[in-house]
Amino acid sequence: MKLTEDQYPRFFIPYLRLTDNDILTELTSQLETYPKFIREIPEEKLLFRYAPGKWTIKEVVGHNTDTERIKAAVALRIARNDKKPNPGFSEDDYVMATDFNSRSIEDLLQEFEDMRKSNISLYKSLSREELERTGFASDKEMNAETWFYFMVGHIRHHENIIRERYLSV
Repeated sequence: MKLTEDQYPRFFIPYLRLTDNDILTELTSQLETYPKFIREIPEEKLLFRYAPGKWTIKEVVGHNTDTERIKAAVALRIARNDKKPNPGFSEDDYVMATDFNSRSIEDLLQEFEDMRKSNISLYKSLSREELERTGFASDKEMNAETWFYFMVGHIRHHENIIRERYLSV
């Protein structure tokens, strides 16, 4: 059940606008479409930065996997009725703390695929009641299911950025 825009933080809006209502179909579809999209990018573009301080495509892929892990953990905590606030994370700090660029794109994509499969299993395991439970994250009360919508929109967001800022150059 997709929430209305007043029910989640403002920074979620661009991501959630990129999703449809059949979230399980979208999660599953991206398991194939996202890795296929990345694999079609020429090898020489994988370490390209479109501006100083911006991530490479390999770093974007690693960031997407990190984000999936973190958002799934938040969804699980909320679904399990954990009422403690969930902190955000600094995406730039996470990317800077690792060396995604030294890894093969196949290794990075395999990790993403493993994480997404796990998140699909998590989603399927949750009852409607658990998905609709609410908890606090990013200073807003949200239900567990919102985090799965975020995952889908987050991938679409980064695919759009890659198309616009990495592949059009």
